[in-house]
Amino acid sequence: MPQVHEDAGPSHANAPVVIEARGIDKTFRIPKNRVTSFKERASHPFRRGEFRDLQALRNVSFDVHRGEFFGIVGRNGSGKSTLLKILASIYRADAGTIRVAGNMAPFIELGVGFNNELTARENVALNGVMMGLSRREAAHRLDAVLDFAELGDFTDLKLKNYSSGMLVRLAFSVMVQADADIMLVDEVLAVGDAAFAQKCIDVFRRRRQQGKTVVLVTHDMGLVEAFCHRAMLIHDSEVRFLGDPEEAGMRYFRFNFGGTEDSEHPRQDFGVPDVHASLEDAWLSDADGNRVDNVEQDQPIRLNIVVRARRELERPVFGFHFLNAEGVRVFGFNQELTLGDGQPDRLVPGQRVRVSGSVENPLLPGRYYVNCWVARNRTQGDVALQILQLLDFVVYGTRLGPGVVSVRSELEAVPDPVEEGR
Repeated sequence: MPQVHEDAGPSHANAPVVIEARGIDKTFRIPKNRVTSFKERASHPFRRGEFRDLQALRNVSFDVHRGEFFGIVGRNGSGKSTLLKILASIYRADAGTIRVAGNMAPFIELGVGFNNELTARENVALNGVMMGLSRREAAHRLDAVLDFAELGDFTDLKLKNYSSGMLVRLAFSVMVQADADIMLVDEVLAVGDAAFAQKCIDVFRRRRQQGKTVVLVTHDMGLVEAFCHRAMLIHDSEVRFLGDPEEAGMRYFRFNFGGTEDSEHPRQDFGVPDVHASLEDAWLSDADGNRVDNVEQDQPIRLNIVVRARRELERPVFGFHFLNAEGVRVFGFNQELTLGDGQPDRLVPGQRVRVSGSVENPLLPGRYYVNCWVARNRTQGDVALQILQLLDFVVYGTRLGPGVVSVRSELEAVPDPVEEGR
């Protein structure tokens, strides 16, 4: 049995447990030979079907605490969506126990729980009741649901005439308005336009601020790092890691791009395993090129890193993320490989690349961290290959302010003339 790596959770570790899963197993029987026509069935009425067993989950155990954003990540077919359906009581586990404290609002699959022959109005009322609302409460929230989904002009249209984007907006809106104790969300950003995706992110941010519990299945490691307090990696139906979201994301990338969790690679001083690229050096410098540990407020951040390719990297992009002391991403940017005439757009194994230059410094005094995401320059939504933790530094100065960055403004405040008679 593969070893499960587990890190201690953050401040929510002392909060009450609202989901307790122990020893969850789930196996599906898959037919080897499918009978697809009446003629085949009539010709062989006594043929016994042959099946193979597909084990989707094997001895999965974990806890989710109240107020926690809990991520579940893994490759396609790893069993994460099956686990979410078991939590939502859509599937029944073959073995194990699940205990839940509070009501749930599931957003599992596009259109699940909807009746295509009913209108949006009727489906909202039906789903509201299924999520624990009374019929009066469900009807009362209809306007809020349709307003969030921006479907007010299609209230009395049957869902079979809805597009996939309209369906996902309606389903997510129903879940949001149910205001359940626990939200179960499966790839909510995979369908829908950019504006709706931003709405979903805004909802997650509000829920996090309100101390709500969310279980999120996603392939978006940026979303996991930004919102989740802990994350669980499932691979080959088993839990392989449970703990820090960034570590879970990096292990996910290793499984996706040719590495294995148990591969032996040298480790950098920052504790990050080499997979596709190794960090050889990272430092800050002053205007004269001398190495420095910290940066003065309003002075450029002169960043230098040297990375060596361990595998062939085609059209690599280096994404730099600057985070504050709480781990919140403040700003970032991407840098593509600069090529000369006739040079190939790839790095070969063993080849080094140096990224250096100055970055405008909007940061207020405090401690900050820099990460580098080594990614492929392919299509929008492509995932990172590896995360390199570069360095930490302090911005020092006397000019404080709200937030973590200082921005230029051209505003002015002048009094209006006093009107006569007032």
